Amino acid sequence: MRVFVTGATGFAGSHLIDALLAEQHEIFALVHSASSPRSLPTHPRLHAVQGDLLDLPGLRKVVQEVQPEVIYHLAGQASPALSWRNPAQTLSVNTIGTVHVLEAAVAIGRPRVVVVTSADIYGHLQEADLPLTELSLPHPRHPYGVSKYAAGQLVSVYWQRYKLPVVEARPFNHIGPRQTLGFVVPDFASQLAAIKLGARPPVISVGNLDAQRDFTDVRDVVRAYQLLAEKGKPGEAYLICSGKPTAVATILETLIDLVGIEVTVQRDENRMRPAEVPCVYGSYAKLAQDTNWKPQISLRQTLSDVLDEWLAL
Repeated sequence: MRVFVTGATGFAGSHLIDALLAEQHEIFALVHSASSPRSLPTHPRLHAVQGDLLDLPGLRKVVQEVQPEVIYHLAGQASPALSWRNPAQTLSVNTIGTVHVLEAAVAIGRPRVVVVTSADIYGHLQEADLPLTELSLPHPRHPYGVSKYAAGQLVSVYWQRYKLPVVEARPFNHIGPRQTLGFVVPDFASQLAAIKLGARPPVISVGNLDAQRDFTDVRDVVRAYQLLAEKGKPGEAYLICSGKPTAVATILETLIDLVGIEVTVQRDENRMRPAEVPCVYGSYAKLAQDTNWKPQISLRQTLSDVLDEWLAL
């Protein structure tokens, strides 16, 4: 099968590429002129194609040449903090970029399309709102959330108007190997690996350990994307999550147990985010019903894999 992927060099995108290569697909990965195809693995069935989400004529030309049967749209500006510093660019890339992908898809017929948004669209929550479902009301609290909410709204619009078989994948926090610093798991794992290797004193700097989030292994997440491309109902959204909250403290305790060292935990006020929602988790019941997906990789296994990656650096 011919598959077109945007965001292939990102965290989830790189794992999606691995999964697609394992299934013998012919993959065409969109790379921006500012990024390097060298960040893609070398494989005879993986082809880098240059393009820009904000260049509609150019994107149409690329998609026309590739003639994909499936499109996975993962590319975008992924930082809520950065979205405050550059809201216009965030809206352009995440929302207008999605419009352009959908327009390019419509122009070649009806390829199956998976648009990846984010559970960050929900914003501030009350305990009574949990677990979140596809019917929960969004209240985005930053330009990033607004941009992803708008991108998701386009899914049903393009299905209704053009009968384009497009679905929205709405993932919660996903974790695993290759995640960059700036997220809780690699931030903890990198510090613990450095302590284990004797590169820093046995003190780990942390932020808010009380926050509870819904964590899923990135490899389970991209498996959900593949199942949605195959079995998802066009025009609809699907939450991808573990279905349970996990305290950040549990993440830290598990990593410390895995690394097998004694450390002093030091709270860093610069890492604290007092405005954080205390607890967030979702339900994957709809995804399970329509695709038979469920998370398979345990939290401990995920954290072990991440720690091994940092210890090997």
